[in-house]
Amino acid sequence: MSKYAEYKRYTRSRAGNVAYFAFLFLMGAFSVLPLVYCVCTAFKPLDELLVFPPRFFVHRPTVENFTELPSLLEKLQVPLSRYLFNSVFIAVVTTVLHIFAASMAAYAFSKSKIKGLGIFFLVVQFSLLYNGTTLSIPQYLIFSQLHIINTFWVYILPAIPSSMGAFLMKQYMDSGIPDSLLEAAKIDGAGVFRIYWRIVMPITKPAWMTLLLFAFQGIWQTGPSAGTIFSEELKTLPYVMSSIAAGGTARAGSAMAATVILMIPPILVYFITQSNVMETMSSAGMKD
Repeated sequence: MSKYAEYKRYTRSRAGNVAYFAFLFLMGAFSVLPLVYCVCTAFKPLDELLVFPPRFFVHRPTVENFTELPSLLEKLQVPLSRYLFNSVFIAVVTTVLHIFAASMAAYAFSKSKIKGLGIFFLVVQFSLLYNGTTLSIPQYLIFSQLHIINTFWVYILPAIPSSMGAFLMKQYMDSGIPDSLLEAAKIDGAGVFRIYWRIVMPITKPAWMTLLLFAFQGIWQTGPSAGTIFSEELKTLPYVMSSIAAGGTARAGSAMAATVILMIPPILVYFITQSNVMETMSSAGMKD
């Protein structure tokens, strides 16, 4: 059997390719439906919001839901710009610290020769089983002992360590950074931190850009935990927008308009990092 015939034997037919891509297109379209519904609802007038059975698409689009937001927020105790500043400051600072913490931990797990690191990495993987709800009480006790309740640190500190980030970047470093490259840098006199900053970080750009997307998205949407933030000047934009959604069906359009506004920064970050995300997901699980 020739190589061409053997290659052709393991390839899909044209009909198979059409069915495969049609299935992917349908699944992709289905995953986008919530986003489309949110945007459509944000432009619906009140009578379309109250109609039964509910309509998916908007028939008479209006921007009243967006123009009403300032009047709904004019009675806030602090200016809206303060909530916006808090969200941007927390998201940017925490995302940067999140990336550095995950990349340095992954560098140590992947390239360090210290004995026993395998056990610590098992602990990191085991911690993936826990979610934020199970950690809320221990975190509150720690915050209380550190006297950082009602400060920005309540937002920042819990989001800096990342088991998933360390795991993802370690897998990428295992397959993407050869040990011979690091040995050559050491022979040339480069120290650990110089190797990390000048060699490891540029090579692992797709991995930490992926972390940037996931971290920013999660942190941007975060709100104050119960009993940790009391000052109105320390609360974030999602907290304010959630108060609009509490107005019931009459404010459903304005709530969706606020949701659309909150979605804009994560979407912009996604368009900036999408090529790196696809490269990371395709190679993070592969090893030489």
